[in-house]
Amino acid sequence: MMRWRPRLLAADPPELLVYDEATVCPYLQGRDARMPLRVPTRMLTPQEFAERLRVGDRRQGVLLYRTSCPTCQACEPIRIDVDRFVADKTQRRVYRRGLGRIDVEIGPPELTPEKVALYNRHKAERDLNADGHDIDEVGYRAFLVDTCCESFELRYRVDGRLIGVAVVDRAEDALSAVYFYFDPDFEPLSPGVFSIMKQLELCRAWGLRYLYLGLYIRECPSMAYKARYLPHERRIAGRWRRFERVGAAVEAVSEET
Repeated sequence: MMRWRPRLLAADPPELLVYDEATVCPYLQGRDARMPLRVPTRMLTPQEFAERLRVGDRRQGVLLYRTSCPTCQACEPIRIDVDRFVADKTQRRVYRRGLGRIDVEIGPPELTPEKVALYNRHKAERDLNADGHDIDEVGYRAFLVDTCCESFELRYRVDGRLIGVAVVDRAEDALSAVYFYFDPDFEPLSPGVFSIMKQLELCRAWGLRYLYLGLYIRECPSMAYKARYLPHERRIAGRWRRFERVGAAVEAVSEET
């Protein structure tokens, strides 16, 4: 039996808290998680969404969430300050190679059978499908098409074949990478790296300061790769801290407002 009822939260605009229960952590085995789910009472403006990103919110469908785990602080929101970022040799090579082979389309998030099939194949062949169930069209729409802010998708094709999709949100001063999936046959092209580099390029072209990459989790390989983009900022104990390479190590060098 539900131990609480949905309730309205004071925010601008107000939000409805629709779920707030302890659950099994989706990232770290053997840990509990708490990620209260909230629904804004209307679509967010770019300014309103920028403020939510600044305090560590993430979006899934029409829902907003922020980790609030009682005994764990492993999840750290991570973002790239576009003007400070310096691509390494590998990232530059991947992007140059991709520009020669990958066609990029930008459009609104849309549901198609082609995307649902590719999403399920990506999850299955990369061992990311923990529950063993494919997503259906209803689930795909709720996860990657429905939204509470300005969103778009980047569609990547090689010779007309869809090889990847990135769902991205836009705020007043930032882009936020929501989710990316790709055709495992094209893993040699490093489509994940290419997609992040493309989003950084869009930030520069549109005059946006940040690219939010979601959550960094050091102990989770599927989330730890984000630290390779340097310098970057992580939100720790309520403040953004900048990390740079210092010699052979990556260290926090300052706090950002």
